[in-house]
Amino acid sequence: MTRTLIASATKEVVIGFDQPFCVIGERINPTGRKKLAAELEAGDFSTVEKDALAQVACGATVLDVNAGVVYNSNPNPNETEPPLMRKMIELVQGLVDVPLCIDSSVPAALTAGLETCQGRPLLNSVTGEEDRLEAILPLVKKYDVPVVAISNDDTGISEDPDVRFAVAKKIVERAADFGIPAHDIVVDPLVMPVGAMGTAGLQVFALVRRLREELGVNTTCGASNISFGLPNRHGINNAFLPMAAAAGMTSAIMNPVQAAATPKKIDERIAELTAMGIVIPEGIDIDALVPLIGLGSTKATPSKEIEAIKAADFLMNNDASGGNWIRFNKPPASANAPQGARGDREGRRRRRG
Repeated sequence: MTRTLIASATKEVVIGFDQPFCVIGERINPTGRKKLAAELEAGDFSTVEKDALAQVACGATVLDVNAGVVYNSNPNPNETEPPLMRKMIELVQGLVDVPLCIDSSVPAALTAGLETCQGRPLLNSVTGEEDRLEAILPLVKKYDVPVVAISNDDTGISEDPDVRFAVAKKIVERAADFGIPAHDIVVDPLVMPVGAMGTAGLQVFALVRRLREELGVNTTCGASNISFGLPNRHGINNAFLPMAAAAGMTSAIMNPVQAAATPKKIDERIAELTAMGIVIPEGIDIDALVPLIGLGSTKATPSKEIEAIKAADFLMNNDASGGNWIRFNKPPASANAPQGARGDREGRRRRRG
């Protein structure tokens, strides 16, 4: 049975066909996040800290760390990205004890991350391009780490799933030439947007099955790619992830956090309800009100995608006796509730008194 071991200084995570689905939190990545990119260039890591803590609290078992900021002051990532990667990894592993996924297209930044990271991180990534294979596979061997292998090569990303399988096979075979075992290759078969290609879901499910059965490798993907450009993306993602897991996918790079309702959204919703003649009492507990008016929560909570993954683990018998599912759905204990048997007895005595 294929098992890919990754670890922090204190915790091990196993990606495998008989293991719970591995959630790799994607939020520590400035790509497409102008505010975060500006903060990082200014030396402000407050959002990184918040995202690290929130993702782990909401169910991420691994955190992806990407330092791909194009500085206005220096647009050369070969100079700026390695020291930033070191700083971010030092910060994140000082806050949380989960393994990390070092994510960069800059070999020097990957090296800096490997030199800084404790435990056994996942390296993201290698492709089938010749220069990339020659640059990354020696690092994978030297530091004895697993690597994400993305199924594109010098010809680009093919829409033909047979071509993408062939690229994955090439990477696995080239890795073997370096003495890297197949269980340390986690293939990303590349998920196409279903809005642009109606067969995208069927393609990736078939690819994952082939990768499992013929190459014996674990797999991952950028989960949100499937729903790109569509309305109600969470609805698509919630269906896709359990179906991908059932086909054999063992991990995904994704956002595990349902963002908290902002004060602006709350005020707008209350104004809408008031305009419809619904009276919101003065002084009402906002934390209690927000779920009732369809805005989720005032705190960051696990996303619906996490809920779907936990259910899939249970249904696929990768959650022994449903323990993880039960814990996931257990309401948080009140801070004032008595704890343990002694607390229960004391609580009953006080009530009788």
